[in-house]
Amino acid sequence: MGSRQQADIIRLLLLTGCRKGEITGLQWSEVRDGTLALADSKTGPRTVPLNTQARAVLDRQPRSGSRFVFPAPLDPTRPRDPDLGLWYRARREAGIDDCRLHDLRHTMASHAVMNGVPVPVVSRLLGHSNVRMTLKYAHLADRDIEAAAERVGTAIGALMNMDGNGR
Repeated sequence: MGSRQQADIIRLLLLTGCRKGEITGLQWSEVRDGTLALADSKTGPRTVPLNTQARAVLDRQPRSGSRFVFPAPLDPTRPRDPDLGLWYRARREAGIDDCRLHDLRHTMASHAVMNGVPVPVVSRLLGHSNVRMTLKYAHLADRDIEAAAERVGTAIGALMNMDGNGR
């Protein structure tokens, strides 16, 4: 159960953009109607909507009688230690030793923006207190920036009655 549980924690971090402590300390009472109702978030209480994939990860967790979704293996009255050995092994095997677990939040934010989610919405998903913080998180691929420039050029060109050749 240990490595499966750790893998599911990593999956939830990536799928939700939650902070490590929000997932490792997650209680069943916070899982409500397709959301996580996090009372003790870094920026105060917040609600995190769960996508289908995140709900599937939560649905397969055993209800072991612990109040925690991911209880500590030796003491189910406590949350799992946020130090995930599986993450460090996977990182090492992939040759990305400089990748932190927290970088999964950045990855989620980047993919959200690259898939057309407006930055203010991503900010709310991540529980950021302001959009400036989100802009530090959301890294865009060059192809997305180039595609955006092309879309803007096409739109403005249409307003000026220009074709794709600048005429």
